[in-house]
Amino acid sequence: MIVVIGDSLIGRVVNGESIREVSGNVILTQGNVRITCRKAIQYLSRNDAELIGDVVAKQDTLTIKTERGFYYGNLRKTSSTSGVILDDKKVILTADAGEYFFDENRAVFQSNVKLFDTTSILTSQQLTYLRNEERAIATNNVKIIDSVNTIFADTIDHFRKSQITFASGNVVIKNNENNSLVFGEHLEDYRQNKYTIIDKLPMLVQVDTSKSVDSLGFETIRLDTLFIQCKTMEVYREPVQKFIATDSVIIIRDLFSSKNDLTVYLKDEEKIITQKISDEHNQPVLWYDNSQLTGDSVTIYIEDKRIRELDVDGNAFMVSQNKNFNQRFDQSSASSIKMFFEDNKIQRAEFFGNVYSIYYLYEEEQPNGLMKANSKNALILFEDNEVSEVKLFGSPGSEYYPEQQVNGNEKSYLLPKFVFINGRPDKQKMYDQLNRIKWQLH
Repeated sequence: MIVVIGDSLIGRVVNGESIREVSGNVILTQGNVRITCRKAIQYLSRNDAELIGDVVAKQDTLTIKTERGFYYGNLRKTSSTSGVILDDKKVILTADAGEYFFDENRAVFQSNVKLFDTTSILTSQQLTYLRNEERAIATNNVKIIDSVNTIFADTIDHFRKSQITFASGNVVIKNNENNSLVFGEHLEDYRQNKYTIIDKLPMLVQVDTSKSVDSLGFETIRLDTLFIQCKTMEVYREPVQKFIATDSVIIIRDLFSSKNDLTVYLKDEEKIITQKISDEHNQPVLWYDNSQLTGDSVTIYIEDKRIRELDVDGNAFMVSQNKNFNQRFDQSSASSIKMFFEDNKIQRAEFFGNVYSIYYLYEEEQPNGLMKANSKNALILFEDNEVSEVKLFGSPGSEYYPEQQVNGNEKSYLLPKFVFINGRPDKQKMYDQLNRIKWQLH
């Protein structure tokens, strides 16, 4: 039975039930549970007590404070709907309402819940805290904030001692040091290892802005957004910040887009690497404006938030479709290709090893036949993303085909490795999907 003492005591019977009202310096004890308050109403047959004014409950290193609550002796449980603060020397937990089971070392808090520890703040609308496991299970508008990231989710299962977090349902990771967001439906975060994996519907969104000055001296601000979507995404925060996307990867940034099976994004180096992961898998494919590139690996270098260089290694192939004559494709194959950009426009492309090319000729924007060429190496110069000049190096050879021979027979002038892949990722669809996610989160 609980024991209640204080400065004054009044006993009475209400509806056949014996009640004791204890006032002034009230102390309630039951085993190792000790509660103090200004007033207590003890229900003897139920072995319960209502606690009123400056309520403080203690058990070992645990302290619970509230203005008004109940203690249930048979259940060894306390509850309150008058605002609760729990402090066990490891975490501080606050909420509008809550209950604590002393035998189980378990707290269940509701409404405006906040959990504070030395490394993070967790907020939610409902939370179960298991002291023995140092584990918090939170649901409904959950958020964890630490020095690097903010994690949002429908449900979070957080192990404080091991710093491991599982999140599910409308998961968002917001990096507090840059503008990156990672979305998904299931997440595992291993904070001590600086590692996170999202294995259900992941998508990375990196928003950047860049400034440029036109010939008249006017400054314009350009919004560049990087999208990476895949089936599994891994995030490494040390020793370098790195994102690894695997399986059905889609990348979109400005005029670039790609489909591949493996992408590594090195944030600090501003480098994106896509790779063919085995002989049985397809090569990564990358589109830029009206050009398509394939190879065993593609590396994109970014400088000042714009594409500076693009390297294609292993069985490299480049196809450019003419905007006005969509049956005509400039084609080049080589062991590797290096492309260089300025202001997001191709300036030149360098081809290395067994270069074969087909490029169409135009005179005053009208078709004028084509050239077939081969060499050890080659250089192609561009103006406004269109081929302007071709230079061949090392045993060059070329053949000219007049327009009357080419017209209507464009399909006959294709290199052996030619493939034009449909299904280019759509930036607008990605924005629409992002807006749907934001609406769901809101």
